[in-house]
Amino acid sequence: MQRVAFRMKLFPGMAVEYKRRHDDIWPELSALLRRTGVSEYSIFLDESTNDLFGVLRCVDATMLDRLPDDPIVKKWWAAMKDVMETNPDNSPVSLSLREVFYLTWE
Repeated sequence: MQRVAFRMKLFPGMAVEYKRRHDDIWPELSALLRRTGVSEYSIFLDESTNDLFGVLRCVDATMLDRLPDDPIVKKWWAAMKDVMETNPDNSPVSLSLREVFYLTWE
């Protein structure tokens, strides 16, 4: 299992709306992530900076490279562009994070 982490940026005042939309995540998006090999996905918010930190576990991180081409993902991005920083194609402005420490007792 591989872990992937990244940072995104929420617009000020949009934390409640961002959480609401994720609480009601589309079943087809959830199913797509699962088919892509994602087994866990968390997003954390630093309320002092509006930085979002995503962490997910997947079978093969290279499979995530296919997600931007999927119509469901493009539709989700378009629905989220008003609450967070996005690129011209509506994808979230995202910065990959390098792991520097990991500890587990599994």
